Amino acid sequence: MALHNQKYSYIGPMTTETSHARALSALGHDARLSIFRLLVQAGEGGLRVGDIGAHLDMAPSTLAHHLSALVDAGLVLQERQGREVFNRADYPAMRALVDFLTHECCAGVRLHAKGDAA
Repeated sequence: MALHNQKYSYIGPMTTETSHARALSALGHDARLSIFRLLVQAGEGGLRVGDIGAHLDMAPSTLAHHLSALVDAGLVLQERQGREVFNRADYPAMRALVDFLTHECCAGVRLHAKGDAA
């Protein structure tokens, strides 16, 4: 059982903010957000590509495009079982993204007065 999670090709180190920005960017499209939420709802077993398409009434080529973006963003894992591909949310990646967003929630912000050096 091999799980695949493609990574971006890039030049230079990938910062934490960059990986989170890519994940958030991928979720910034209505179709991808719907796919991801469906996979989160499906649980650890995930869903076959065809089942996702049927549930969301999405054409196979469109679905493949959006799944690829979610895989590249590190949010979805794919597993080939025979002729079928199962997709599931990468829960640790999802939790890391939520943790990043909420890490200093409600901690307060100290604003500098105009003219102060940052």
